[in-house]
Amino acid sequence: MKTAVTTLLRCSLRAALCAAIVLAACAGTMQCAAAAPIPIRVVVVTTFQIGADDGKAPGEFHHWVNRLPLPQTLPFPQAYHALRYDPARGILGIVTGEGAERGAASIMALGSDPRFDLSHAYWIVAGIAGVDPRAASVGSAAWARWVVNADLGFELDARDMPATWTTGIVPFQRTAPYALPVPPAESIRGEEAYRLDPGFVNWAYRLTRDTVLPDDARLRALRHAYTRFPNARRAPFVLVGDSLCGDRFWIGAQMSAWARRWVAYWTRGDGRFAMTAEEDAGIMQSLTFLAHAHRVDVRRILVLRTGSNFTAPATGNDAYALLVHDANPTGESAAREAFEAAFRVGRRVVDELSSHWERYRTHVPIAQ
Repeated sequence: MKTAVTTLLRCSLRAALCAAIVLAACAGTMQCAAAAPIPIRVVVVTTFQIGADDGKAPGEFHHWVNRLPLPQTLPFPQAYHALRYDPARGILGIVTGEGAERGAASIMALGSDPRFDLSHAYWIVAGIAGVDPRAASVGSAAWARWVVNADLGFELDARDMPATWTTGIVPFQRTAPYALPVPPAESIRGEEAYRLDPGFVNWAYRLTRDTVLPDDARLRALRHAYTRFPNARRAPFVLVGDSLCGDRFWIGAQMSAWARRWVAYWTRGDGRFAMTAEEDAGIMQSLTFLAHAHRVDVRRILVLRTGSNFTAPATGNDAYALLVHDANPTGESAAREAFEAAFRVGRRVVDELSSHWERYRTHVPIAQ
């Protein structure tokens, strides 16, 4: 009798153990299924939003949330701002926060988030910037082929530099401005220049170059005085022009001249300075690292910047007056038009990629 009871108990325990194992396996399977990464087609990257995403205040994110739209809010506590998502088309929107540090940290947080499969995602940075009057007018939109870092380097105060120098900013690994040969862009100190896929950039430009951009009396008044810069006097237009990124908001003819030479220097004459912003180099650094981990594809990145203010004053004006004009609580002089331009131009690319996913999932579009 005792043996029979013992055997029965052993069988019951074994049955219970087997059932527990099966239930645990099923639970694990269901949990894994529930946590399967969401495949993302396009990530729209913006850098700031004033007030609520769906409010009336301006910001780079506002039009994307309300007019694309991006209806769902997803929590994102490890970074600057909650995400927005369109599940029907697989489009994700992010606000990184301003500055290279927040830009880099927020993109790294998104790229490492296990909720999302970003292996085939296209990334479109759509933000406002200062525009070089030699390159374009306020309200214009530039697709970058190069993103150049403005912050990495040595610097002497202009009052301390040799009289023959035109700038006190000196490349790392050199002892004079623009010294040749040009050092490697990547070193122990960081990445000086990032080259985007030229075929993909040209494709985006050709798709959007006929986009009608907002123009109004305010923009016409802003560009009227730029008599020495034909491109600055044009109505807003779409162009290919490169991005110089640093955390200082600089203004002036001398700084603009430096920016042109700095971009040309680090791109070995291939780049053309058009827009100056804060975040792009930090964003590119994170995406580059994420590509090393096979989480993103660096061939699928676009940087679109739209001119919210000129980087240099018009003929007869000075840099300080331009700074006073633009550094005010209401934002840069053409910010609202620049928000609209970024959305109009960027949306055409987002719509094309997300609506024809069977074509673009495995093949990056290019134009020679």
